[in-house]
Amino acid sequence: MSPEERKTEIRKLIEEEKTLKISDLSERFNVSEMTIHRDVKPWIKEGIVKKTFGGIMFVEEAKPNAQKCCSYCYKSTDHNSKLTYQLILDNNQIEVTCCSHCGMLRHDQLGDKVSQALCYDFLTNITVSAKMAWFVMDTTLQMNCCEPQILSFSKKDHADRFARGFEGKVLSFEEAMQKLKSEMGLVSSCCSNHH
Repeated sequence: MSPEERKTEIRKLIEEEKTLKISDLSERFNVSEMTIHRDVKPWIKEGIVKKTFGGIMFVEEAKPNAQKCCSYCYKSTDHNSKLTYQLILDNNQIEVTCCSHCGMLRHDQLGDKVSQALCYDFLTNITVSAKMAWFVMDTTLQMNCCEPQILSFSKKDHADRFARGFEGKVLSFEEAMQKLKSEMGLVSSCCSNHH
């Protein structure tokens, strides 16, 4: 298979499947992961494809009249903001929220329908799997977004340093989700069936 044929096949796959792992593509086409990275680099520059943790994701074209708003609070959202949180559902639909606060609440609402959740490292702006990220809550730095504010980091060390400089608590995904739900009054007692 020529490089052009491979690129055509990769393009078809990403448009059909929406998210792909670089390692899977490397194995499928019997080329190095670096070759796959080179193949998709032009699409990333064009904004057709976005890098994810260990893979790539097809960027859906916005419909002309589609509102760019948070799927949880419906606030206007800049989809290129480093605060956004993306939910990739098992039907390959993608939802974007304005921040990790709304992303976690929406993630909790959707439950098992979420196949992957992505957020951006607050310092480096790289995409990271939300379940592997570290989150800082209760910081003195105000980003004028939803409260309680949650900032995401790919490395615990970076989150710790940020929290030392701007205060705050460093939490894992599960800890941040639990604290957020508790602060929002969304944690029900074991005897209650009310939402």
